[in-house]
Amino acid sequence: MQTPNLPAIRARRPAWNKGRIVGQKRPLLPKHVWAIRVRLEIAENHRDLALFNLAIDSKLRGCDLVQLKVADVFAAGQVKERTSIIQSKTQKPVRFEITEGTRKSLLRWMDEPLMVGSEYLWPGRFHERLHISTRQYARLVREWVKSIGLEPSAYGAHSMRRTKVAQIYRKTGNLRAVQLLLGHTKMDSTVRYLGVELEDALAIAEAVEI
Repeated sequence: MQTPNLPAIRARRPAWNKGRIVGQKRPLLPKHVWAIRVRLEIAENHRDLALFNLAIDSKLRGCDLVQLKVADVFAAGQVKERTSIIQSKTQKPVRFEITEGTRKSLLRWMDEPLMVGSEYLWPGRFHERLHISTRQYARLVREWVKSIGLEPSAYGAHSMRRTKVAQIYRKTGNLRAVQLLLGHTKMDSTVRYLGVELEDALAIAEAVEI
């Protein structure tokens, strides 16, 4: 008697996003930025403080931030006030400012023994790795937000990229400026990135009382 073929039974894998907050990561608020800075300063963590400050100022994607070289921000014995790099995603240049506080933290970091002779601004700790990886950077961001009591699943590397431009748009409403600072080629990308339509709709709704 022939035995019928039974369907194969596959073990169910848990969804990759189970228990995680997916979608756009929240930008940090000014109070969050200052709280993280204070903790890094107290800990005398010069690398993380410089990395955190430059991530806020530069508004770069993580892949571009970790590959920054000393020559990109440092020349003639001082840190540049403005600089530009070629974005790896678009292959187009983007300019950004380096504020005074960030310049001071970068100078302090570049005095560290680990930076002697380093081509990259954030050198890796292993000989085969010239600079820290995007995964390492993401872990650092997670540690920073956890240190001030925020839910780490709601924030990520893109939170650093969005933090300053979110404040710029909130204060000025200038989408074109935000587009240039982020290096977006299309305004639609900037609108989606900031979640502008939703934010504006909520602001209008909050202003109307019934």
